[in-house]
Amino acid sequence: MAVSLRLQRHGATHRPFYKLVATDSRNVRDGRFIEALGTYNSVSKPHKIDLHNATK
Repeated sequence: MAVSLRLQRHGATHRPFYKLVATDSRNVRDGRFIEALGTYNSVSKPHKIDLHNATK
């Protein structure tokens, strides 16, 4: 299984909001994922990237 990092598109028309996820490379863009890693907001100025803290 090859894992890839992808942006899942959410939000309204012309107001995109993305979730950064780790997924199997055979899955579709907005399909099932292994783990959510953070968010990316391309609408705000400056663009905002939030990564979840994964420390245990």
